[in-house]
Amino acid sequence: MSRINDKKTISWAFYDFGNSAFSTTVMAGFFPLFFKGYWSDGASAIDTTARLGTSISFSSLIIALMTPTLGAMVDLNANKKKFLLVFMILGVISTAWLSTIEKGLWIQAMICYGLAMTAFSASSVFYDSLLPSLGRGTQLDYASSLGFSLGYLGGGLLFLVNVLMFLFPQRFGIESSEAAVKISFLTVAIWWFIFSMPLMFNVPEPELKKKNSLGNNIWALTKASLVQLKWTILDLTKNKNLMIFMVAYWLYIDGVYTVMTMAVDYGISIGIESKHLISALLIIQFIGFPCTYIFGIVTHRFNCRKPILVCIAIYGIGVIAATQMTNLTHFYILASVIGMVQGGVQSLSRSLFANLIPEQASGEYFGLFNLVGKFASILGPLIIAVFTQITRSSSLGIGGLVILFIGGGWLLAMVKEPHEIQKITTITKAAH
Repeated sequence: MSRINDKKTISWAFYDFGNSAFSTTVMAGFFPLFFKGYWSDGASAIDTTARLGTSISFSSLIIALMTPTLGAMVDLNANKKKFLLVFMILGVISTAWLSTIEKGLWIQAMICYGLAMTAFSASSVFYDSLLPSLGRGTQLDYASSLGFSLGYLGGGLLFLVNVLMFLFPQRFGIESSEAAVKISFLTVAIWWFIFSMPLMFNVPEPELKKKNSLGNNIWALTKASLVQLKWTILDLTKNKNLMIFMVAYWLYIDGVYTVMTMAVDYGISIGIESKHLISALLIIQFIGFPCTYIFGIVTHRFNCRKPILVCIAIYGIGVIAATQMTNLTHFYILASVIGMVQGGVQSLSRSLFANLIPEQASGEYFGLFNLVGKFASILGPLIIAVFTQITRSSSLGIGGLVILFIGGGWLLAMVKEPHEIQKITTITKAAH
């Protein structure tokens, strides 16, 4: 059976098609704007920023502390899909709840968004942990890239409809733009739920290679998972190749996430209107769909490391070019270039990591992988702040991110891929 007709792989990838609507429409699109202008009506910009930042930080902390332990737990007891289902439903309910919250109820909105974001991130860990069961080598590269590419398509399609609903509510039979945003939250919940079903029905739960004797005793599993997580971290520190990759990933993905999270602020600082910022986000979504898919194909010739290095190099050139950006045309060109490589660097990093870790411990390893992701976007904003203060220019400040891409790329170049490790092992055995 050809890869593109692999029902299990396509069903797995469609979860990305569904849940990416949350990250696009809710996280990147409407929630920050609606929280400031609707749920925090009458509050100062300083207060609304503090409230939003508190909600995101607290949720991120919970996710960072929770997911490695949960990952270890599902490795001890074959229930990755069960945990995925639980957190998916929590995310769907929380997102739908956003559509019912009335004006001024910022505490309720903050709690609801925190729950939804926690559920979204946790479900993604269990979704990622199913990846190694789909195959190895280039099969994983293809599956991971297919997931991210469908994520760009799914998130982009619904976000486009939601933006049109927001801009032209009467044409959709909606009374106001505020009502359109609330309906958009509901459409995200429905979209997320519907496109999770192929995975639930068509992707089997990976079998445990080693059965545990704890059954479903939640307290015993929790204790055992913490012990197992301790040994996994110790094993990770002994695996030099994997450690180098983790440090490299932390550096360059910090740069990637900083570009993603600071792009709107940077656009505003150089005078780009909000409608153009939304248009740029849509461009990234729809360019990201085919380009990410193509990255999954080129790995059959170049493997993972070289394409990731190409993406990192383009990011480095991009942030340098951003320091010279002076008009709207430059902004759209940069958005298009970023859209070409953003999905590639994320999807191939995920598949390279999946190929480097033991399949039977994928839950806890991807919990740690998620932990690294949560601690990303720490150095990047700090570097921008320092460089902005030194240069006294927002445009020149973003150029400081090139440090992260150079450092991450240099370390990644040292990482050996599985076929290289196997070759070295074979030569070593032959020599003895």
